Amino acid sequence: MTKKDKTAPDFEAALDELEKLVARMEEGDLPLEETLKQFERGIELTRQCQQALADAEQKVEILSGEVRSGGSRALRNRTVILEERLAAYRARVEAHLGECLPPEDQRPQRLHAAMRYAVLGGGKRVRPLLVYLTGEALDVPPDRLDAPAVAVELIHAYSLVHDDLPAMDDDDLRRGRPTCHRAYDEATAILAGDALQVLAFELLATDDAMIGDYRRRMAIVAELARASGTAGMAGGQAIDLRAQGREMDVATLETMHALKTGALIRASILMGAWSADNLPTETIRSLTAFGDNIGLAFQIQDDILDVEGDTNTLGKTAGSDSARDKPTYPSVAGMNAAKRRASALCQAAIASLSEIGPAADPLREMARYIVARVY
Repeated sequence: MTKKDKTAPDFEAALDELEKLVARMEEGDLPLEETLKQFERGIELTRQCQQALADAEQKVEILSGEVRSGGSRALRNRTVILEERLAAYRARVEAHLGECLPPEDQRPQRLHAAMRYAVLGGGKRVRPLLVYLTGEALDVPPDRLDAPAVAVELIHAYSLVHDDLPAMDDDDLRRGRPTCHRAYDEATAILAGDALQVLAFELLATDDAMIGDYRRRMAIVAELARASGTAGMAGGQAIDLRAQGREMDVATLETMHALKTGALIRASILMGAWSADNLPTETIRSLTAFGDNIGLAFQIQDDILDVEGDTNTLGKTAGSDSARDKPTYPSVAGMNAAKRRASALCQAAIASLSEIGPAADPLREMARYIVARVY
């Protein structure tokens, strides 16, 4: 068992400080430098809390032998720690997104306003979170991960703007407010999506804090490009558009989901991995398997929520897939099968990380979060 650091705060004090720190960061009025400083302190506190929980869990198992009840308490505590960690990473990426996007008062003002509207209007930030959590598992400095995290969120935001267009899914609501083409106009929304996509690759090409090894830097660019094109989102969306009103088997549906949603989630993980100095081949295989499994699980859970969720919670129109007669996992395989498949994929994702060890625990918790979420 790790010897306790007498200078470190106890669990309750550390958690209290962490909660206050996250609340302060979420206010969004800190300068970028101070945000990064507070973020580093948050990571330090998170690690102290994790160690305290690990020590406490071990003591419980030794003294009482109540593994099941002890594990349940530990799970609740790990969930709290994960939520604090995710909030800190969200605050970090939010600050960098605000910095990299052109200001609204810079010409062309309307286009820049639409870009900021599309990106900064909230969201789970799952993809940048996966970049940071993967990097953390591989001991990558956070500043090396900022540009990849921002870039993948810009690509995701661009895809949502274009998917919502009348020629695509024709949605009116995104993240609890009017979609970009409704708030501005269709032409401006198209241009905003185009500009966000280009900005993502500009960041990866120019950010000085990213890994210096050009081969790994190019691997990061290649991962994002593949996940965005016909072998990823664009290809999946093309299948989705043709599938409306048609029958589809489970295998084809999973292929569509893996391309449209899963590819970018897997790329987020691998972009974090390629930012590491030392990266064994087996680690890449493990993380690729993790990304494939959790990427598909993410979209199946989205399909479930489209049926069981409500519009206010989801921030988008519930039941929209059914209304358009689009094939989803519940409509093709049934709701019970969809839930079983999401759970099985989550377990497979977690099992794939065995080679990495305890350093990947936050990724394991993130996998559970993805299939347990309600929006």
